[in-house]
Amino acid sequence: MTLGEKLHEIASLDERLVIGLSSGTSYDGIDAALVRILGHGSDIRVELLSFICVPFEASLRERIARAPSSDAPELTRLNFDIGEAFSDAAERVAAASGHDTSHVHLIGSHGQTVYHEPPSGGRLGVTLQIGEADVIARRTGVPTVADFRAADVAAGGSGAPLVPLVDWLLFRRAGEAQVFLNIGGIANLTYVTERLEGVLAFDTGPGNALVDEIVRTATGRADAIDDGGQLALGGTPDTNAVDAFLTHPYFSAAPPKSTGKETFGREAARRLAELVHPGVDMETLNEAGLSDLLATAVLITARSVRDAFMYLPADPAPARVVVSGGGVRNRAMMKDLERLLEPCAVVALDGPGVDQAARMDPDAKEAVAFAVLADRAVAGEPGNVPAATGASRTAILGKVSAGL
Repeated sequence: MTLGEKLHEIASLDERLVIGLSSGTSYDGIDAALVRILGHGSDIRVELLSFICVPFEASLRERIARAPSSDAPELTRLNFDIGEAFSDAAERVAAASGHDTSHVHLIGSHGQTVYHEPPSGGRLGVTLQIGEADVIARRTGVPTVADFRAADVAAGGSGAPLVPLVDWLLFRRAGEAQVFLNIGGIANLTYVTERLEGVLAFDTGPGNALVDEIVRTATGRADAIDDGGQLALGGTPDTNAVDAFLTHPYFSAAPPKSTGKETFGREAARRLAELVHPGVDMETLNEAGLSDLLATAVLITARSVRDAFMYLPADPAPARVVVSGGGVRNRAMMKDLERLLEPCAVVALDGPGVDQAARMDPDAKEAVAFAVLADRAVAGEPGNVPAATGASRTAILGKVSAGL
């Protein structure tokens, strides 16, 4: 059977088992979701069968952190090593639901972003995700779709955000608007209405990126986190520092727009630390000073989300904000969002206010999204929303590695 025949066969099935793999800008591990996709086109339903997060080994995490400045031999080796890690995650998530990869029809792998630069000054943007798809396909024996962002970038878009179409497919409601807010390293939102033409989406700015960089720098541990936002809850935000940080031109730029840790990563965290604690190194902060700095970083994320609402239609106003990603577990961040977005309800993706059939682990949504985008790719259906990315047209996203 040729690859074309194999993909046609998969696309024709009424039910497909698809694995989605994703690793975000926090580079802490691989999110892997096994889903059953039923139906076709805009009428699909998705059942989440299993979801796991496989942490990167410490040495691999450190290499990923250095990747933007790595030389060609190291970047090439890292591409294949991440492919091996993604293969392992695919096999594990299949086993978690009692399957093996021989039962799986398709894998969608976002890979690990190494560099992302939106279009500017009439020049196309550039983006690079690594995690060799041919390694995944060969190891698992499953056709693998990867490199989702490049087609949108080639069409003049930012290549991000890519989840909006999936938000509309899975969560739209008749006669109602909702906002789906994903807080990974970078925060992005999707305004979802009943009609696809009403969908808007863009990156709001830093999500967990500042918090993660601050904790890792202050503790000297690459795997350190502010678990549950506990340190931030004990601190007092510096509102003057928040105001100063939010003068960055990204926040006042109108969508479509996207950003990454190139803008809101390590250097941005150090800039914020200097605003809050002038002349004091993050590495020497006591717990009280660290808590105040984290509370300030959390408030920046929440304020930038609130301010982003100025770009959303006032009618219909969103009935709720549904939060996914790692930020949903940061209680300080959720408290700030609830306060700033009142009276709009702020709920988690697995909480009240979300249709029972659509609820899922808030950490799983991005991995699920790349499973859906892979499914659309083999069906020859576009996966981007030009109004969100700035692309000149819709595009089929991803490249297929055979696994045959």
